[in-house]
Amino acid sequence: MAASDSQSRPVGGGAGVSSPISDAGSVGRSRWTHLIPVAIVVYIISFMDRTNIGFAFDEMGKSLNVTLTDTGLAGGIFFIGYLVLQFPGGHLAEHWSAKRFVGIMILVWGVLAILTGFVQNYTELLIVRFFLGVAEGGIWPAILVLISHWFPARERARAYGFWIMNIAIASIITAPLSGWILSWGDWRWLFVVEGAFPFLVAAPLWFWLAADTPRSASWCSREERDYIERALAEDAAGAPEAGSYRDVLRNGVVWKLVVVYFLIQLGFYGLNLWLPHEITQMIGGGYLTVGWVTAIPYCAALVGLWLNGQLADRTGRYRVHVLIPMMLAAAALVLSVSVGSLTALSITFLSIAMMGALAYDGPFWASASRVVPVAVAGGAMGLINALGNLGGFAGPYLGGWLQDASGGSFVTTSIALAVALALAGIVMLWVGRDGDRPSEQRVDKARSRQPAPAAARSEHADTPFKEPASKH
Repeated sequence: MAASDSQSRPVGGGAGVSSPISDAGSVGRSRWTHLIPVAIVVYIISFMDRTNIGFAFDEMGKSLNVTLTDTGLAGGIFFIGYLVLQFPGGHLAEHWSAKRFVGIMILVWGVLAILTGFVQNYTELLIVRFFLGVAEGGIWPAILVLISHWFPARERARAYGFWIMNIAIASIITAPLSGWILSWGDWRWLFVVEGAFPFLVAAPLWFWLAADTPRSASWCSREERDYIERALAEDAAGAPEAGSYRDVLRNGVVWKLVVVYFLIQLGFYGLNLWLPHEITQMIGGGYLTVGWVTAIPYCAALVGLWLNGQLADRTGRYRVHVLIPMMLAAAALVLSVSVGSLTALSITFLSIAMMGALAYDGPFWASASRVVPVAVAGGAMGLINALGNLGGFAGPYLGGWLQDASGGSFVTTSIALAVALALAGIVMLWVGRDGDRPSEQRVDKARSRQPAPAAARSEHADTPFKEPASKH
C-alpha cells in the first residue's frame, strides 16, 4: 500500500496573487463525484486481486503440495514485481497519459489475476504473482499524478484522504466475497471470479469517467475547469526546482522513513495475508463464516484511519500518531495469541491490531511531507513507497517460515510481526520533531528570527528546511 501527500502543500502564496479559493464552493464538484469514486473503485479491485491469495493459502498449499513458507513466498513475491513500475508509472502518467497507462494496466492485471487460477505448479504461481505485482505497481503513482492534475494543493490532501480509505474498504469487501466463492468453488474459482472484476467493473468505469485533465473531461463544467487551472497555476508559481535523485539518495531522513515504512508494511501484510488462515484455525468454521469474521478487523481499521487522522491534524504531533497505533497494534497482536481458547477475545485483539496497523497512514505521510526538503519531495516519496513496500514481501514469507518452524503455531509469527510494528513506531520518533507541525509559539519564534519574502515561502516555510542542501 502506499504514497504521499507531498504534493498537497500549497506553494507560491505570495502577496498580490489573487486566490481562487473563494470560488471553490460555487464552481461545481464533479472532480469529487466523478474522478475520486472511480479511482477508489479501481484500487479496491486492485487490492482485492493482490490480497485474495490469503484466502487461498490453505487449499492452494494442499493442491500444489507446498509448505506454509512456500505459500507465504507466493503471497509476498508480488511486492518484488511491484517495484518495477513505481517510478516509470509516475513518469508515464505525468508525461504521457495517466488515463491510458492505468487503463492498460487494469487489463493486464485482470489477465494475470485470472491466470492465477490456471497455474499447474508452484513455479507458474510465482511467475504469475510476480508479474501481477509489476502490472499493479504503476497504478498507485499514476493515480497520485492524476489527482495532482485535478486537485489544487489546498484540496489534494483531502482528496488523497478519501482515496486512501480504499484499502480498508477493499478488505471489508474481499473477505466475505472470497469466503462466499470458496463456499461453492475452490481456490481456482476464487482467482477466476475476482479476476473478472477488472474487465466487468474497473475498466469500463475508468475509460468512461477518468480524464487526464479538466479540459479533456466532458463532464467538467467550464467554471470548474477554470477554477482548477487558476488554482494549479497559483500553486506552481513559487514551487522550488525539483532536486536530483542524488539529492534524494543522500538525504538521511529519507532512509529513516524508508526503514519505518518497510517495518510497517512487513507487519501489516504479514497480518493481512495470514489473517484468514489464522481465523480459520481459531473458529474452525466454513469459508463463508471465516470471510465475514475476517471483515471485522477491517471495519475497526476504517474507524482507526479516520479517528487517528482527525486527532493528528488537531494536535500536529504526527510522529506520536504513528507511534501510538504501532504500539497498540504490537501489544494487541501478542495478546491475540495469548488468550488461549477465548475466540471472541482473540478476534477483538486482532481487530485492535489491524486498526493500529492501518491507522498510521495519514500521520506518516503528513510527517514525511514536512520533514523532507520540498525540492526533493517527489523523488523521496517515490523511494519511500517503492523500497518500503518490500516489507510486503518480507512479512508474508516470514510468517509462513515461522509457522513451519513452529509446527503451524501462529504465536511466533504474531510476536515477530509485533516487534516489526513496535520498531516502526520507535524509529519514527528518530525522525525528529521537524516531522511534526510546529506549534504557534514555534512558528512565531522562527519567523521573528528569520523573516523571508512571502514569494519564497511554501506552507513549510516554518520548518527548518529551506532547500535540499541539508544533509541529515
